[in-house]
Amino acid sequence: MRIVSLMENTTKREDLTAEHGLSLYIEAMGHRILFDTGPDGAFADNAKVLGIDLSGVDLSVLSHGHYDHGGGLVRFFEENDHAPVFVQKSAFAPHFNGKGKYIGLDPALSGNPRFEVLEEDAQLFPGIDLCTLKERDCITPVDTDGMTTIMDGDRVADTFHHEQYLLLTKNGKRVLISGCSHRGILNIAAKFRPDILIGGFHFMHVEDDGVLVRAAKDLLSYPTTYLTCHCTGERAYGVMRGVMGDRLSYLSCGSETTV
Repeated sequence: MRIVSLMENTTKREDLTAEHGLSLYIEAMGHRILFDTGPDGAFADNAKVLGIDLSGVDLSVLSHGHYDHGGGLVRFFEENDHAPVFVQKSAFAPHFNGKGKYIGLDPALSGNPRFEVLEEDAQLFPGIDLCTLKERDCITPVDTDGMTTIMDGDRVADTFHHEQYLLLTKNGKRVLISGCSHRGILNIAAKFRPDILIGGFHFMHVEDDGVLVRAAKDLLSYPTTYLTCHCTGERAYGVMRGVMGDRLSYLSCGSETTV
């Protein structure tokens, strides 16, 4: 399996654009997969610099309905005329951050025939699954970080039921890819216990080092190696790296890993 970061908050390369968002290009089980599209079309510009042809992507996954993961969908549709985009049913519901700012997807995209709308887990191909996290799977409370959505006309706390995870399995090795882990990275790690977990931990607003240290120790209790990025935040990453050592590394824009 090959995984290349097309968009992430940081980069070590001057020829790439880094923005708050996430986009990963994946080659696995004979398929070329785009996981998220970042906040705009810059992920596609980075792909060209990295020698990745987005027209060859045969399936795409939207991890959840926030602009920093799906803002580049229009550009992807321009670069690729055939790959379906798998989304959860409530991805296009209105989503707002803790300050009330709209952070959802472009409503004009809703109903596009390229979207394959799911309401539960699904196997896309052998070894390629999309998974969700139910309430019964949550051993720690889901922290909304003040985020809200509109349900039945009322503004309510977001349950993040629009979030899904990509599970890749080959030769007994399980690789789980998450966008922001809004349902809780500790819940996700406990539920799936993959060999490798890649994605944001959503700790960028956590100021209490004690919380980060405890989370790091909890993550170490699972048989998993972690590659984090995006909404984990650089400061949180530094604190957790101090606890987790080589079990935790960072996947910046332009980085590539083979698993």
